[in-house]
This record gives sequence, structure tokens and C-alpha cells, in this order.
Amino acid sequence: QVQLVESGGGLVQAGDSLRLSCVVSGRPFSNYVMGWFRQAPGKEREFVARINWSGGTTTYATSVKGRFTISRDNAKNTVYLQMNSLKPEDTAVYYCAGLRSYSNPVVDSWGQGTQVTVSS
Repeated sequence: QVQLVESGGGLVQAGDSLRLSCVVSGRPFSNYVMGWFRQAPGKEREFVARINWSGGTTTYATSVKGRFTISRDNAKNTVYLQMNSLKPEDTAVYYCAGLRSYSNPVVDSWGQGTQVTVSS
């Protein structure tokens, strides 16, 4: 059974940085396409970023491009989301996800989520 466990959320001020981590267990990680999604109160869950198995290819939502960086450490079964220049509109629960493939990024496993709150 695949398990994804996020950590690193918290309360920060606008302009601050945070790094989220997600540790994966229960399946081989090095060939697993990974992604981050978020859900703000009253809104639908939305895509934030994804990364291919090697870390050499990434895709970002327009709203976070240039501020967020997704990366992975296959030796540690961990994917990261470095978030810089945070804005109040980045406030959401952030979810780590395992994806079926890079070209067909359907989610097949979710983490439990970690809360990020950005105050103005």
C-alpha cells in the first residue's frame, strides 16, 4: 500500500519562504512521477507542480511559476516543494500526489495534506 506523508507546513508572513516535504513508501519511488496540489477554503483542489522520475522535467501552474520549485531526492524517497515569496493567496492545504505518468498526470495516490497559511 502506497503511503505519502507531507510535512513542513505552517503559518508565515507574506514574502516568507517554506519548504514542504513528502516521503513516499510502499512502492518504488525512483520511477514514480510526483506532484503537488493545493486546496484553498471554498475552492476546488488545483494543480501546483509535477516532476518526472529523474527530476529533469518539471511543470508549474502559472500562479506559482518563478516562485515555487519542485524537486526530488530518490535516495530519500522524498519530493519537495520550495515556496518563496509567499502571498496570502497561497494559503491552502497542500497535498502531495503520485501520478500515473508525466504525460497522463492522473493522480493515483494522495497524501493527507499539510496546511500553509500566509498572513498579509
